[in-house]
Amino acid sequence: MFDRRDFLLTGGALAALAPLGHADAAAPAPDAKLTSLLDAFARGDLERSPEEATSLGLDTGDLAPQRRRLDGRSLADIARDKATIADRMARLKGVNRGALSGMAAVNYDTIAYVYSEENDANRQFHFGGVGAGRPYAVSQLTGAYQNIPDFLDTQHPIATREDADAYLARMGAFATALDQDTEVARHDFGLGVVPPDFILERALGQLSQLAGTPAAASPMVESVTRRAREKGIDGDWAGKASSLYDTKILPAISRQTAILRAQQARATHDAGVWRLKDGDAYYAASLKAGTTTNLSPGEVHQVGLDQVAQLSARIDTILRRQGMTGGSVGARISALYKNPKFLYANTDIAKAQLITNLNTQVQAMQARLPRYFATLPKATVQIKRVPKAIEAGAPGGYYNAASLDGARPGIYWINLRDTAEVPSWTLPTLTYHESIPGHHLQLSLQQEASLPLLRKKMFFSAYGEGWALYAEQLAQEMGAYDGDPFGEVGYLQSALFRACRLVVDTGLHAKRWTREQAISWMAEHDGDQVSAVTTEVERYCVWPGQACSYKIGVNTWNRLRDKARAALGGRFDLRRFHDAGLLAGAMPLAVLENVIDDWIKREQG
Repeated sequence: MFDRRDFLLTGGALAALAPLGHADAAAPAPDAKLTSLLDAFARGDLERSPEEATSLGLDTGDLAPQRRRLDGRSLADIARDKATIADRMARLKGVNRGALSGMAAVNYDTIAYVYSEENDANRQFHFGGVGAGRPYAVSQLTGAYQNIPDFLDTQHPIATREDADAYLARMGAFATALDQDTEVARHDFGLGVVPPDFILERALGQLSQLAGTPAAASPMVESVTRRAREKGIDGDWAGKASSLYDTKILPAISRQTAILRAQQARATHDAGVWRLKDGDAYYAASLKAGTTTNLSPGEVHQVGLDQVAQLSARIDTILRRQGMTGGSVGARISALYKNPKFLYANTDIAKAQLITNLNTQVQAMQARLPRYFATLPKATVQIKRVPKAIEAGAPGGYYNAASLDGARPGIYWINLRDTAEVPSWTLPTLTYHESIPGHHLQLSLQQEASLPLLRKKMFFSAYGEGWALYAEQLAQEMGAYDGDPFGEVGYLQSALFRACRLVVDTGLHAKRWTREQAISWMAEHDGDQVSAVTTEVERYCVWPGQACSYKIGVNTWNRLRDKARAALGGRFDLRRFHDAGLLAGAMPLAVLENVIDDWIKREQG
């Protein structure tokens, strides 16, 4: 339901962090008790996760030492996280749910769902960390090697000498994190949890690129050197960072590379988690974690097939109006990808212009928002290119939330490894998804809402990715594609892409499809470039169930909007509907349904 990186836990009974506590003395006693408990949990998370403290801009005051550390990833850390979840579930049961009112009830139901589902998965499965949905400690998308260099560059602040020193301390801690990942991978290999051969090959390729980068060219060394210079902080930062890189980080990368390479002869080509011990149960738990529903793999597969057919028919109609009548819908979309008039040159200059154009699109969308939203975020959003060092295995686009203190804006990252993968007709929809009215709007409103910190920082893929797909649809309803038929095809192809995911994810993990079968089916129906489809399919192999969250989520948002419109008739206000669903923060889809039902009753008077 959320990534362990988004929601790390710590054990023990901890005092609430005073600046974060907000229990209202006038609130009913059960509500106040719950708020106090959740604030204590949030404080615990910040003490357990230095990276989260930095990302939220809360590594100050008595948490300032966290700025010198990274999260613990060892087997002992994982065991402690699991024990904490069980302990928190028990403590939460000490609150009388029946006596809670309003948002307190929503807070309880959301947190209880999280701990209950993760606790159940932790008791059943003993690999892949906490909960379900991430079976492999190290892959092309998981592991410290994949995210810490970017974290250091984009999340760790450097404004003072102490900050630069803390950066170096974290470079040293990065080597430890790599070894901890290696330890967990070795443990899981002993249980037979070995990634498919093609996943090992992809991860080893990325590790090799890191290992083959000399210190002087390393983004980690360059980042501290450049930013210290920009702030006028004297010192041999390049020399110190280079020494850490050569003496600590590269040897740790070498050790991790060796253990992965040793598994290559043992790895099979089977793509799905069905091949693991209790693999079918693991996938069912992963699917539930991703969608926050009880839909079976077979049901999700059929929803995907049905919606692929519906969306293909809509795209077919538009393409025929543009004179594109020959071949399947997928073949015609593939032709659009190759049409030179929609392609940016694959150069750094053209890629910079692409980002400039995206900023123009965001500004135009910003002007439309007040007609559709009663509450708008204060945080701004920046658009940046995915770092070259990780772009080979990274998704096409993703979003990092702004810091809570407003010091760092939200960032929409776009992958520009090959501009042939992002023709101009696809870019508006991707931008609306990642920025506004998609992830940036939803997550910023959540952070700025009157919610306990624990809820402000939570992310449920079905809710959040479902919202981002709904935002793509909303852009179309706003008129963003008026006079732009190919832009509208981009919107519908994005929805088709997510419908295909339902089929392919369940195909891989429940129906035992091969990697090649999944790539072929998706490329045929979605029309995307085979290189991009391959990256996507390999993503589903290491994040089982997560790819299904998008379409199941948007289906729920649309169903609830239709439900509210039917119940309220002329009294239905779209702006108020959006407030009701967004200002309550991210939650499981079943809780969202209760929130909208309660809102409908209030609107009915």
